[in-house]
Amino acid sequence: MNKIPRIGIPLLITITFSILILAKSFVTVGSGEAGVLYKIFGGGVVTDEPPMGEGFHLVLPWNKVFIYEVRQQEVFEKMNVLSSNGLDIKLEASAWFQPDYPNLGKLHQEKSEAYKQRILLPAIRSAARSVVGRYTPQELYSTKRDAIQIEIYIETKKIVEDQYIQLNEILVRDITLPVMINEAIERKLKQEQASEEYDFKLEVAEKEAEKQRIEARGKADANRILAASLTSNILRDKGIEATLKLAQSPNSKVVVIGSGKDGLPLILGNN
Repeated sequence: MNKIPRIGIPLLITITFSILILAKSFVTVGSGEAGVLYKIFGGGVVTDEPPMGEGFHLVLPWNKVFIYEVRQQEVFEKMNVLSSNGLDIKLEASAWFQPDYPNLGKLHQEKSEAYKQRILLPAIRSAARSVVGRYTPQELYSTKRDAIQIEIYIETKKIVEDQYIQLNEILVRDITLPVMINEAIERKLKQEQASEEYDFKLEVAEKEAEKQRIEARGKADANRILAASLTSNILRDKGIEATLKLAQSPNSKVVVIGSGKDGLPLILGNN
């Protein structure tokens, strides 16, 4: 009986220690994640092997696994930048990115888990300042936003492509100009719109006037042609033809022979 406690206590300690060792040896990598293995007695961060994929892994208890999200992520950044004429512009942008999976070990070894704050965000700020500095506030306000977005993406990609970061897209969310500049641009745009509307009305009026001139010339030409073709004999024949048609109609009438112009009968209808 005296021996049981002396045996039980070391056994209990051994079992507890074994459980702790096993618990530290089990690593689960979640969905959309990957693990970087750090060997304390094996040269530190493992960079010459693929990262640990999703699922359950067994590692030596004195080693450590750093878990990284390898799905596409988004990071937002608000910054103040200067336009080409030195005005302060507020720019809000976001980046779609993910770590370079095959080089995840090198990313951890060289940049650490804080690679977004150390590498990506400074790269976005640097590229944005460089790109926006090429444009005037008017260009930023109107037609150049898509071009700015593409240029910021290209310049940011150049910075991070050898930093084990995969940059997928840069999105310019908002560009805020100084209030006075914004109001001045809006006034200018309204004036340009009013001027374009006035020019359009003038163009419509000019086309309508041209249409009326063409119609008037057509009528004048038709009248000249008709007047040139109406000789006295043709008019007399037309008069005789009209007189015959009237004389044959059933309506009661009075015929005065030889009283009309050119000796044609003058027909007076009672109805």
